[in-house]
Order: sequence, then C-alpha cells, then structure tokens
Amino acid sequence: MSIHVPAADWFKAPSGGERTWIGLALAWCVVLSVAMPYWHLRGKQNSTGEAYAVEPAKFSERVEAFVASNKVGEENGVPIVQPAPGGDAYLLAQMWRWYPILKLKEGQSYRLHLSALDLQHGFSLQPMNMNFQVLPGYDHVLTLTPTSSGSFTIICNEFCGIGHHLMTGRVIVEP
Repeated sequence: MSIHVPAADWFKAPSGGERTWIGLALAWCVVLSVAMPYWHLRGKQNSTGEAYAVEPAKFSERVEAFVASNKVGEENGVPIVQPAPGGDAYLLAQMWRWYPILKLKEGQSYRLHLSALDLQHGFSLQPMNMNFQVLPGYDHVLTLTPTSSGSFTIICNEFCGIGHHLMTGRVIVEP
C-alpha cells in the first residue's frame, strides 16, 4: 500500500537509449538460452566418469590401503603416492585438506576416485579448467590423462567452513 496514489499517466513506454538497452538484454538472454544446451551437449563440460554409492568410512579405508601400497615419499606429513599407470588413484576431501598428494606419469591414463568424508567440497585443478563437485557418500570415478608435466594445485572451490582457505592439495606429473 502506497502513501499516495500515483498519477494516472505515471507509466511511460521505454524510448530512445532505454529501449536499446532492453533490446540488448533480451538478445543476450536468447544467446545464453541457446548456449546452455549447446555447452551441455557439445562443450565437454560434464563428467564422463562413473559414480557409485559408498559409505565414507569404507572409502577412507580404501584410500588408506591405496596410500600404504603406493607411497613413494612424504611432504609435510602428507604421503606422496604413485599409482601404476592405467590403475586406480584415490583422492579424499576432508575438512580442510586433500589427501594424499598424487604423483602421476605424463601421457598415462588413471582412474581417479574422488569422495568426501564430511561435506560437499569442490575439486578444482589449477591452472586447468577442471571443476568437479565432491560429495560424501559417492565415489566419483574420472578418467584422467595428464598431458603436461609439472606440479598442479588442487583447491576446494566450495565453501566448507572456517579452514576453507587452507584446503589445497597437489598433483605432481612427471615426464
């Protein structure tokens, strides 16, 4: 309820520059409406991996077994593991860390298993344009083939609490 009634001729149709901006906004809406299904189907933006239901504690046990059988070193108390080329690699998200550090071979394919123990995290491999949501209760399996060597940082891009800014991990790719 307004304090006073507006004048009878208060509405004026858009004209001039205002009409141009409204037209541009509508045209941009059409472009984005067409682009969304295109990128969904042809843009290779969706995971082509698999996902399985898993109890977080069971996934944690698998990660520990993986670490015990593939450990090649340690950095600041975090194990560095090197899976066999063509094999499975496990990465666990947990407040506020990625565990373990992965050491992979360039040009070799791996099945990367991702899961979280506690809550939703975001897997972002930098500087690649790779983003993935990691959820507790699901084992997400991605096929990964490193194409360049170096040290790549993993960050959590889903706010996960007070230590979120510290949640980083690494993937080391050797030639």
